[in-house]
Amino acid sequence: ATFTCYNWLHLFESTNSYDVVYKWFEYLRTNNRAEVMAYVIMPNHVHIILHLNDFSTDLNKLLGNAKRFMAYELIKRLTNQKQGHILKQLVEGVTYIDRKKGQLHRVFESSFDAKPLNTIDFFHQKLNYIHHNPVRGKWKLAEIFTDYEHSSASFYELDIIKQFKPLDYRLVWG
Repeated sequence: ATFTCYNWLHLFESTNSYDVVYKWFEYLRTNNRAEVMAYVIMPNHVHIILHLNDFSTDLNKLLGNAKRFMAYELIKRLTNQKQGHILKQLVEGVTYIDRKKGQLHRVFESSFDAKPLNTIDFFHQKLNYIHHNPVRGKWKLAEIFTDYEHSSASFYELDIIKQFKPLDYRLVWG
């Protein structure tokens, strides 16, 4: 799955909120909802490969709750940092309908992208894509993809855990 900050704003980077995403990963594990098998947290979006522990889990609800949890913390940090110009953009991003429901800020894009990974080849394609995202195109967040701090690449390639230990997909796929 992939979810993105509103208007591709670099909210994780500007608020140094990578830890908020890791807290959500831990929450999923602790509450036996899902396991993170692979991830990369970019300055403005997150790619994750999830292993749902219960096939009846509603992915829309799971990610919706995650984005809500993270949004509160991001807004708190933006407020504490006096980032008024960013907060103004997030307020202006709220639709009339969402404002009527009580939403004050649009922190994330409302939709997300998710695909079932039904074959090991497709899994490897997605794993390779997310792990190389920090060094592709405009990003250049590290010289070598395994050096990027907020990724599971070093776990799979070098057996080094940086911030969070994912569920090793090789244990699931055999």
